[in-house]
Amino acid sequence: MVMAMVNEFMIKKEICEIGRKIYNKGFAAANDGNISYRISANQVLCTPTLICKGFMKPDDICMVDMAGKQVAGRKKRTSEVLLHLEIYKLDPQIKAVVHCHPPYATAFSIAGEEIPTCILPEVEVFLGRIPTAVYETPGAQTFADTIRPHVANSRIVVLKNHGTVSWGENLEQAYWWAEILDAYCRMLIMAKQIGRVERISEPKVEELLDLKEQFGMGVDPRRLENADLCVNTEFGRGYNSSFGANGGTASGLPTGQARPGAVTPNEAEVEQAVQEITDRIMAALV
Repeated sequence: MVMAMVNEFMIKKEICEIGRKIYNKGFAAANDGNISYRISANQVLCTPTLICKGFMKPDDICMVDMAGKQVAGRKKRTSEVLLHLEIYKLDPQIKAVVHCHPPYATAFSIAGEEIPTCILPEVEVFLGRIPTAVYETPGAQTFADTIRPHVANSRIVVLKNHGTVSWGENLEQAYWWAEILDAYCRMLIMAKQIGRVERISEPKVEELLDLKEQFGMGVDPRRLENADLCVNTEFGRGYNSSFGANGGTASGLPTGQARPGAVTPNEAEVEQAVQEITDRIMAALV
C-alpha cells in the first residue's frame, strides 16, 4: 500500500486537539478513550494508556506497528489500539480512528436498545444504520475482533456496554461521526420523554439516500443489501393526543386497549361509578 508523506509532528498535534474535543464534550471522562492515525503502511500513531485526553502533548503520543508492537514513545501505548489496528487492516483507505464514551449513544447500548433510523436527515446521510458490536472485555484481540463484521458497511459502531468507535479519512471526520451520533441519541431520548418519536417516510428516506450518493458518500449499505431502511420502529411509540386514523382512541391506543400500567376497572365498579354520577346529577336537578 502506497501512502502519502505526512508531517508526524502535525498529526500528533491534531491527535491532541481531538483529545481535547472529546474531553470537553464529555465523551471521555478521566483517562477514557483513545485516538490513532495511520501514517504509513506499517506505522500507527496512538494515544498512550492512563492519560487524560484533554491534556495531552505531542510528546505523549506513541507509535506502534500493525502487529501492535510499540516502536516509539516514552509512554506505554493504549491496550485498545488492537481495536484500531483491526479497522486499519480491514480497510486500507481508513486513516484515523476515534474511540470514546459519548454518554447518550452509550446509554442505548447499556439499555440494549438498537439505535433507530428514519428520523433525522443528517443521520441518514452521514451515518446510516448504526450497528452495536457484541460485548467483549476491552483490550484483548477478542475485543478487537468484535468490530470485524461492521467495518465494511459503517462509519461508527456502538460497543456494547462500553462506548463508540468511529473512523474516517482524517481525524476530524472520525470525531464528527461520534459527535453527530451522540447529539442524535440525545434528541431521541428527549423526544421519547416528551411522548413520541415521529418518523420520516421511507420514500423521503430514499430521497436522502439519493442525496448521499450525489454528495459522493457512496451507496448506503441498506440499498446494497436490500435491507430494511427503518430499524427499531418500536422506539418512542408514545400516545397520540387525538383520535387515530386506525380506530385508535384519544390515548393513541387501539379501542379497548389499556394504557401500559393502567388499572382496568371491572364491570361492577364501572356500573357503580355510573350510578353515583347519575344520582348526583338527579339530585342537582331537584
